[in-house]
Amino acid sequence: MKLIITGSGGCVSIPRALCQCKVCTEAREKGFPYARCGCSLYLEDISLLIDTPEDINLALNNANISSLDYILYSHWDPDHTLGMRIIEQLRLQWLDYFEDKKPKNKIVICATNDVMNDINGIRNTYGSFMDYYEYMGLINRQVIENSLKIKDINITFLAVPKEKAVTIFVFESYGKKLIYAPCDCKNFPTDDIIYNADLLIIGNTFIGDVLKNNTVIYPEHKLRKELHSMENIIEIKDKYKIKDIIVTHIEEDWGKGFDDYKEIEKKYKNIRFAYDGMEINM
Repeated sequence: MKLIITGSGGCVSIPRALCQCKVCTEAREKGFPYARCGCSLYLEDISLLIDTPEDINLALNNANISSLDYILYSHWDPDHTLGMRIIEQLRLQWLDYFEDKKPKNKIVICATNDVMNDINGIRNTYGSFMDYYEYMGLINRQVIENSLKIKDINITFLAVPKEKAVTIFVFESYGKKLIYAPCDCKNFPTDDIIYNADLLIIGNTFIGDVLKNNTVIYPEHKLRKELHSMENIIEIKDKYKIKDIIVTHIEEDWGKGFDDYKEIEKKYKNIRFAYDGMEINM
């Protein structure tokens, strides 16, 4: 399997508009990989994308993606869905539309029932955006109960145990196993399939106890109830016997730049930090 981290950023892209902090200034001057688009992942083998943050068009161009047949959604949060207009840019040709020509290769939109219901609820006065895209012949929606197989890759959809509908994905092919858990996975699933993965790409993680503007995340800080600490990541790695970890969904609020994360990597064994355009071969 060949994967590309199309977006490694968090709720706010880096550089943040208007911000003149060191991280954003450097990203503005140097571009990628110092810059970060919203969190997304692309699986080249089957032309599959997970999530559509607002800047997904920029992310796909930066990664030189040339085909896209499937979009999976992990949950409804705006930073993971509101770039869904990429569907129009990928499939809608306005000159063809006015000649009544429909796209021949619809994008398949996949999600669990609960996540799909949330996404269908993203709408304007005239109705659901997804209903519109389907009416225009751009997509087919597919609700996944447990798993999906595309060519030689099996994808298991695991619900995160919380009230909010959130999915993490397990990809398996030719004896290799990858887990993608980009966001809202603080109550990490305990399913047997989690064990012995070759790679876990995980977000929902703050990096370091001192963040932007010297904000200290003390032991009782509220942030620890919402996000994984690096100590939590090591616990997950050890508990589930996961070989390698890549931390993604990296927030501007952490106050660290690309070079900082390269230095932090040296402190950990088999833990790396994602960046836009990062390629992974399994």
